[in-house]
Amino acid sequence: MDKQLLIFDFDGTLIDSVPDLADATNAMLTTLGKNSYPIDTIRNWVGNGSRMLVERALVGKIEVLDGELTKEDVDHAEQVFFDAYSNMGGSKTIAYPDVDGGLKKLQAAGFKLALVTNKPIRFVPKILQFFGWQDLFSEVLGGDSLSVKKPDPAPLLHVCEALDVTPAQAIMIGDSRNDILAGQNANMDTLGLSYGYNYGQDIRELNPTETFDDFAALVAYILKD
Repeated sequence: MDKQLLIFDFDGTLIDSVPDLADATNAMLTTLGKNSYPIDTIRNWVGNGSRMLVERALVGKIEVLDGELTKEDVDHAEQVFFDAYSNMGGSKTIAYPDVDGGLKKLQAAGFKLALVTNKPIRFVPKILQFFGWQDLFSEVLGGDSLSVKKPDPAPLLHVCEALDVTPAQAIMIGDSRNDILAGQNANMDTLGLSYGYNYGQDIRELNPTETFDDFAALVAYILKD
């Protein structure tokens, strides 16, 4: 495999952060005097960044129509959410099986690793530190690091340029349509993981280069070549 750079999504790919995100979402809704939701409902709202999660929670559904919410209402709710999420401490966030060892194997094999998430960048370093991954990734971008986020290809292309790697030498690895579309839009191979958050859609429907049901199988695939 003539690849040098592996670009990973974060939530739903390397970590399961939904329990903490759900707690923060429901804390926000409670503060705003609204009804809370079960974790399985909130799981389907995760993946497009914090603002979209907040908007979906405010209207109680995945599709938010134009005019349903004012910018002021969303700005206020998002700040309440940020405060709540900061107070969660990440205590319920876990790494998926084989991710820790798998990332270290890939780095040891000579691959450059990068992280491109739609999570606000302010929350990323603390989580990386918690898992001891702060030195694994050569580049880390959050959803607000640039003016656009996945599925726009710009964050992926930014990482390639920063690390002096062509898109053809890179792979985008993720669990949702945003990851696969971003990789396809950047003209790079994409590897899908079926266990994350993809709004109830099978990741295979987006035609990634390959799809895996667990991280260990993905690592084995990358290393076999």
